[in-house]
Amino acid sequence: MAYSVGFVSLGCGKNQVNTEQMMYRLREAGYAISEVPDQVDLAVVNTCSFIEAAKSEAIEAILTLAQAKAQGRVGKILVTGCLSQRYQQEVLDELPEVDGILGTGSYGDIVEAANRVLDGEEHLRFFGDINAPEEETGRVLTTPGHYAYLQIADGCDNCCAYCIIPKLRGRYRSRPMEELVAEAESLAARGVRELLVIAQDTSRYGLDLYGERRLAQLLTALGKVEGIRWIRVHYLYPDEMSEELIDVLASEPKVVKYLDIPIQHVNDGILRRMNRRGNRAYLEDLLTKLRRRIPGLVLRTSLITGLPGEDEAAFAELCDFLRKFRLERVGAFVFSPEEGTAAARMAYPPREVAQERADFLAELQSRVMDDFNASRLGKRETVLCEGWSDEDAMYWGRSYAESPDIDGKILFSSETPVAPGDFVTVTLTGTADGDMVGELAKEGNP
Repeated sequence: MAYSVGFVSLGCGKNQVNTEQMMYRLREAGYAISEVPDQVDLAVVNTCSFIEAAKSEAIEAILTLAQAKAQGRVGKILVTGCLSQRYQQEVLDELPEVDGILGTGSYGDIVEAANRVLDGEEHLRFFGDINAPEEETGRVLTTPGHYAYLQIADGCDNCCAYCIIPKLRGRYRSRPMEELVAEAESLAARGVRELLVIAQDTSRYGLDLYGERRLAQLLTALGKVEGIRWIRVHYLYPDEMSEELIDVLASEPKVVKYLDIPIQHVNDGILRRMNRRGNRAYLEDLLTKLRRRIPGLVLRTSLITGLPGEDEAAFAELCDFLRKFRLERVGAFVFSPEEGTAAARMAYPPREVAQERADFLAELQSRVMDDFNASRLGKRETVLCEGWSDEDAMYWGRSYAESPDIDGKILFSSETPVAPGDFVTVTLTGTADGDMVGELAKEGNP
């Protein structure tokens, strides 16, 4: 009988792709794969440790598995990902229930690690080269069948003062374009209709591999893949958005008019201190240009409150910026002083002040979102159905304006059955707790 392996995947979409790759390798080696780490011979938890909250979540997940191990519902435990890369010996020393660890350069060693730990070896350590080129492999999709992440690169060269990612994931490493197109074609053949293009910084794609940025060419090539209807681009570093890229974002019909551009702050002094290129004037010019060139554009960004140097004036400047540009999607996070980063050694506001500011931004943003939702009432929008909600007694899905897991949803009624993965036309008629509500348009599928 094959050994069974269950997974817990934490953190971002990039981590999820790594989990899917480990699942594939283990399945090819003859293991029985489960997405639920219960009643399994081996549990693997792929961790994140980007900020303190992510570390706490990872440790809690490991402790939950440890309890399941003590109860006999889990045999062995392997910890992979950023937490084990960052705290190598500490994980084994402080969490004795863990049987082995793999760093972010060792996902490809998962089969050997599983074999050895199940053979009884203890305290295994696998730490490969985090700067090695990406190794191409298959995936076991853990997203719903109609959408999937397409990771175009790993690592990061930006070295923002508050961020530990370059030390955990290595230098920026682009995947060859032909491999990405081939993967997109394979995903489309499996029924994927929406690609979520991700990397730590998608706008840098190709610079290390080809000597020039090639995201524009990649998106054009992906747009030719039959079966893919939506291409959604996340994590565009603002100062690397060329005119060529903006042209493609505006003109490629499959690229949805939704851009995720993390700006973190707008105060010039804070941006310099945090090693962020560009300034407020540049950001304002960029967002104005994008709005002009891409009608109906939905913009998402992430902001950090309590960064070193953020006084009341700097925070007021950030609030004024949001009032002016009214970004449709905003995530506000409290600064987490991560050991090993330059920002952790700087003076920064007390955490309670930073939390108050994040709460204020959330309230400010809620009014912007209410206005945005109100502006959509009465309109017809193409919606990708995600399934049926028993709680709401309606179907639910997403339009171009909602990315999976981070934005809201669209609830809609239909007199005829709608399957997950179907694209339908929905007339938006109301709102419910921040989500849009509608009904299937008379003409049905778009």
